[in-house]
Amino acid sequence: RLTKVKALAIFSSDALSSSAYATEEILIVLALAGSGAFHNALPVAGVIALLLAVVVLSYLQTVRAYPSGGGAYVVAHENLGRNAGTAAASAIMVDYVLTVSVSVAAGVAAITSAAPEMHDLRVPIGVVMIGLIMLGNLRGVREAGTIFAIPTYVFIFSMGAVIVVGLVRVIAGDAPGSLLHGAPAREEVAATQGLTVFLIMRAFASGSTALTGVEAISNGVPSFKPPEVKNAQATLAVMALVLGFLFLGVTFLSSRYGLVPTEGETIVSQLGREVLGKNALYYTYQVATALVLFLAANTGFAAFPLVASILARDRCVPRQFAF
Repeated sequence: RLTKVKALAIFSSDALSSSAYATEEILIVLALAGSGAFHNALPVAGVIALLLAVVVLSYLQTVRAYPSGGGAYVVAHENLGRNAGTAAASAIMVDYVLTVSVSVAAGVAAITSAAPEMHDLRVPIGVVMIGLIMLGNLRGVREAGTIFAIPTYVFIFSMGAVIVVGLVRVIAGDAPGSLLHGAPAREEVAATQGLTVFLIMRAFASGSTALTGVEAISNGVPSFKPPEVKNAQATLAVMALVLGFLFLGVTFLSSRYGLVPTEGETIVSQLGREVLGKNALYYTYQVATALVLFLAANTGFAAFPLVASILARDRCVPRQFAF
């Protein structure tokens, strides 16, 4: 059984780490309308934060109503029927597989941003990291929580520090933009599409990767120490607050520093370099970001078996998964 401190690391690394690439996903879509469209990133992020609040409030109720775990599958199955439940579970299980690939790819991008000479080693690095995560999980959930807790908290504090220092510099006037006005884009981006409602909606959809992994805690309630429901709800609430702060903080500062998505360096790397300078603190920040993105893949390893177990009991997947 997991304490709240370990559970935040093992179940929330996926959700928290998404703050490292969600802002960039919004900017990549808005770039299609040219650099003048980047000022829409903050309103889009604000709507996504509201969606995060709605989803978390829903899952807080789900944790209390369905303490045996199962999340969206159990809720849909009991209230809408077997087909709806199976559809929800299928989507979640596919998502857990994609979480591994997306998180590891983003982690490799964090490494190559700080060390461009490793760009050609992206695939071997990704394969090795997935193998290490697999070995960690074969040791058991409790041991995995111990192994993975430290990088998650280093990431939270390092990215939090970058945001706080960046905000102080903006307030002090030591940044290209101000509190009320964004900075012009560092690089001019030519528009290839018009800024339409559909493009804004696409930016919203891409930025909603910030919500990935939010459901993991509701799926893993039985893994908490007693009282399971209260501990799971407390962990979920803390995770939502931290995620909201990191996501909105990165998006706000990106607009105040005029950051533009590029192929060779991530937005969070650019932000860390601008705020901290390219020194030991910057490299610590990048290593922590890369590690937590790699460990976000652990959410798939931690939560997939729990969903599969419930599905096996309902005879939707082979019964061996019930154990």
